[in-house]
Amino acid sequence: MVFAAPNDALARAEGVLDADPTPLHASVAHQVIGIWQRDWGDMRIALYHLRRARDLAARAESADREADVLAALGVALVHAGRTQQGLAALERGVARGSGHTRARVLFRRAYARWVLGHHREALEDVRKAIPVLRQMDDVIWTARALTLRATVHLAVGAVDRADADFTAAEALWDTTGQEHDKADAVESRGLAAFRAGDIPAALRLLDEAEERYAKLGTPTFMLNIRRCEVLMAAGLAPEALTEADAAIAVLDGIGGQSTRKAELLLAAARAARLAGEAHTAIARADMAVRLFAGQRRGWWETHARLVLIEARVAAGRSSGRLVADTAAVAERLASFGAPAAPEASLLAGRIALGLGWRADAEQHLAVAARSRRSGPPLARMTGWAAQALRAQAAGSGRGVLEACRRGLDVLDAHRMTLGASELRARATEQGAELAALAQQASLDSGSPRRLLVWSERWRATALSTPPTRPPADPELQSNLTAFREIAARAEAARMEARPVPALEREQRRLEREIRSRTLHMRGDTPGDGHRFDPGRLLERLGDEVRLVELAVLDGRVQVLLCGQGRVRRYEAGLLADAEREAEHVQAGLRRLAHPGAEGRLPVVEAAGRRLEELLLGPAAAHLGDGPVVVVPPARLHRVPWALLPSLRERVLSVSPSASSWLRARETEPPPPGRHVLVRGPGLATGGAEVPHLAGRYGGSVVLEYADARVPRVLEELDGAELAHIAAHGTFRADSPLFSDLRMADGPLIVHDFERLDRSPYRIILSCCDTARFASVGADELLGLVTALLPLGTAGVVASSAPVNDAAVVPLMLALHKGLSQGLSLAEALRDARAALPGDALHQATGWAFSAFGAA
Repeated sequence: MVFAAPNDALARAEGVLDADPTPLHASVAHQVIGIWQRDWGDMRIALYHLRRARDLAARAESADREADVLAALGVALVHAGRTQQGLAALERGVARGSGHTRARVLFRRAYARWVLGHHREALEDVRKAIPVLRQMDDVIWTARALTLRATVHLAVGAVDRADADFTAAEALWDTTGQEHDKADAVESRGLAAFRAGDIPAALRLLDEAEERYAKLGTPTFMLNIRRCEVLMAAGLAPEALTEADAAIAVLDGIGGQSTRKAELLLAAARAARLAGEAHTAIARADMAVRLFAGQRRGWWETHARLVLIEARVAAGRSSGRLVADTAAVAERLASFGAPAAPEASLLAGRIALGLGWRADAEQHLAVAARSRRSGPPLARMTGWAAQALRAQAAGSGRGVLEACRRGLDVLDAHRMTLGASELRARATEQGAELAALAQQASLDSGSPRRLLVWSERWRATALSTPPTRPPADPELQSNLTAFREIAARAEAARMEARPVPALEREQRRLEREIRSRTLHMRGDTPGDGHRFDPGRLLERLGDEVRLVELAVLDGRVQVLLCGQGRVRRYEAGLLADAEREAEHVQAGLRRLAHPGAEGRLPVVEAAGRRLEELLLGPAAAHLGDGPVVVVPPARLHRVPWALLPSLRERVLSVSPSASSWLRARETEPPPPGRHVLVRGPGLATGGAEVPHLAGRYGGSVVLEYADARVPRVLEELDGAELAHIAAHGTFRADSPLFSDLRMADGPLIVHDFERLDRSPYRIILSCCDTARFASVGADELLGLVTALLPLGTAGVVASSAPVNDAAVVPLMLALHKGLSQGLSLAEALRDARAALPGDALHQATGWAFSAFGAA
């Protein structure tokens, strides 16, 4: 009963002890309390009750009762870090038990051996136990044994065997009322889905398991560990670190299992390293190594040592001793049959290369490269990365490019199984090293065209296909509606200076629910095998248009100037210097958005000149007189490109990639005539341009006041030729897909736009900060504009900085005047800037807006 209704079982056991039971019955009651405390409470209390149960079983002179208690006590001692005592208790239990009881004890010893990382011995014990349990028609314990065997198979990389055992166990669990075991089975299936490379299914199953555990009121430390692993693979390392640290705090608070604490520390160390927090990773990994060593858990200790070495390398350490330590870890992992062994060999080879030890590097990289032919996607990518490094060390540029191509193809196939645009973007981080190696090989080859191809190969890939459209999920729709209502109430409370903590907590809860359900979506858009064709780009550009793609290699900006049938390369400044200058410009534009800051104008213009030197260098003199398309790296998304002197008075558009610009250029517009004008609440000018525009576009749909509600706005936006939205915009750096436009009934967020069959062909966002993005993955952007481009929008006008509402009105009116004359967004925006008054306020407003795409 303790795993079917844990809290009821605890109360019943305490009731038995209150009734002056016999030694036999008292032994059972103490064992139940001990198991409850062992798995969900204080280990010291657990050990007290399990020892009492053992002594009472001896008094009752029941060998099987004593064997059963010794098994439970042995598992508890192992979880408490007293490994030798725990294994000794389990050995005595095996010796004391017979038949059916002995099979149950063998199962528990197999479990303890799995905890310790003794996988071969665990499989041997469970192999002996299962036939006896089946013969006795013991459904519950047979299902437990099958679940355990599947989990051990996963630990050694035997995913197919694990899947077969999980399927058999699940069929048995369906015939029982063991709710905790059922939740554990769902959790284990989530782990199996992850090992098979299906991250959306893994997240869905782990969330389902958490809901089941919540109904039982039991902590979920193993679930926390497994979810951290999945979150890290999904590129969500900061979230994994937060979850692991929170679970450690809860575990410490209840005096819980030492073994689980060590595993959580290992998860936290991995997450910290992936999140770029090397020193945090070192501290967590070092503590995990010491705990695992004290618990005599060699398999786990070796994995923790690998993470400790990775963190030290990330912190800048490198030495011959580190190569030897990493090689020893790789060898030990291989002896365990651990899937992480190639990763360790790759690391040893990488460190050796850095020291110039070519022979040692080749030895370790050759071992790592074997994994490129089979296994889950990330393991194969490890192998291709090792192969690329081998080719680089041998001076084979062709070999580097072939290995990088094969490795990135593996990752492309993996990314397309992900439905959520956020997961697709973050997953690209796994290919960052391969992309960088290919770009360097292309640069070394002296071919600008080849460098362009590889720059495009890994730029804004999350935008290459539309995200999976959210399913007709009533719960998701309900959560989105509730989120808008709560957000609107919170905003109203802030304006009235009323307290909002409770509303903010509920808003965060709903955000987590919405995000969780969208992350569960599987990709339904298979990769089409499309490869970027520079010839097609040059043909589209013709003789007049120039496309400037900025690539970053070793921290320096490389300018690829495309046009007139060729690609030329120029070297510009350091990326770090350009980022700092861009921040100064943003600060200046924020000041200029308010009257009285005219003195800042020369400072901002001077910063624009420095930015041009850093970002364009000598290429600025070769832009010609025609339109320019700028393709910046993700880290330069906040640059107001119209501020740069050579771009200030020309037709200028920005695109996340050259491929994205080509798709926008070739996107067919919808039937002409449907224009949608939206006016949100709270604008200083009241969206004063909207009535003027309604007069300009006869028959347009105007949504304002109570009509400007999210469901109605989405209905009208779907498939429109042109949409103009005057509303307050908010960028969420912490969660970019919750960046919003404020409507009458609350925020219109990115997740809402992703429900459209086709977003408007052209969108003008007359709002602050709508062109701000979060840089994630290898070179990806998450934000409002980038969400629209794969959904059918060919052109967007948006602002990358706060703007003055009053100054926006004349800019928008001038912009639409150009559009009504047949100009493109970029042409109309160029003319609109020129038509503004020459004061600092209006100049800054014009610079803050950019045209994205090609419409």
